Amino acid sequence: MLSQSLALAAIITSVAAHGHVSGIVADGVWYSGWNPAYQYQNPVPKVPGWAANNLDNGFVSPDAFASSDIICHKAATNGQAYVNVKAGSKLTIQWDTWPVSHKGPVIDYLAPAADATTVDKTTLKFIKIDAAAWKSGSNPGNWVTDDLVANNFSWSTTVPSSLASGNYVLRHEILALHSAGNANGAQAYPQCINLKVTGTGSSTASGGVSATTFYKANDPGILFNLYTTFTSYTIPGPAITKLARRHVKDFVGKFI
Repeated sequence: MLSQSLALAAIITSVAAHGHVSGIVADGVWYSGWNPAYQYQNPVPKVPGWAANNLDNGFVSPDAFASSDIICHKAATNGQAYVNVKAGSKLTIQWDTWPVSHKGPVIDYLAPAADATTVDKTTLKFIKIDAAAWKSGSNPGNWVTDDLVANNFSWSTTVPSSLASGNYVLRHEILALHSAGNANGAQAYPQCINLKVTGTGSSTASGGVSATTFYKANDPGILFNLYTTFTSYTIPGPAITKLARRHVKDFVGKFI
C-alpha cells in the first residue's frame, strides 16, 4: 500500500500543471485541504477541504459554469471536518503550487450552512467577501496571482468581524486567464473549505446566490485577452457585499 501511494503521489506530481489548496492556517493552527491522492487511502482522511475529482489538478471551463462542478470543483463532495476560526481572524490559504503563467483574479466567497459536512452543495448561497485581480501593466501585466506565487503559493483573507457564530463554506477560487482570449478558454479553480466561526457578530452572510449563476462565458472578465494592451479588468461575479466591504477596501489598498 505504501509503495502504491508513493507511486500515485509521483504520478500526481508529474501531471499537475496547476494546483490545489493543500492547507489552511487559522488562529495559528494548520488544517489540511483536500489532496487528490486521499481518495486512494483507506480510510479517507477527514479534512475541512471538500473532495473533488481533480487528480490532474484540472479546472472547470466556461461551458460548465452553469453546472454543479463550478460550486466546489468537479464532482465535489463535502469536507468532513472544520477549520475553527474566530470572526475577524485572518485565514492563510496554502496552495501546493501555482504556475506563474496562470494570471488572473483571486476571489473568496462565503455561504452559511447548518452542517457543512452534509449540506447539499446546490443549496449553498454565496456572498463575495473579497476579490483582487489586475494590478498594473498589460500583455500580460502584473496580477495578484504573481503575489500568491511570490508568497510561497499562499493567499490571505479575513473572516468578517461582524460574522455570526456558526458553520460556513468558504469558496476560494483562482480564475486563470492565460487562454481566456479564446471562447471557453478561461479556467476556474474553485476550492471549498468548511469553517466553524465563533464570535459576537450578528451578520449571517444571508442574501447570497448560487455559484452556478456567478459567471457567463462571455462576461468581460471571463472572455479576456491577457496578451494585448489593456488598462482595466472587470472582476466577474456578483458584487462584494456590505458585510465585508470595509475589509476588501483595505485589502485592495495594499496593491495601490
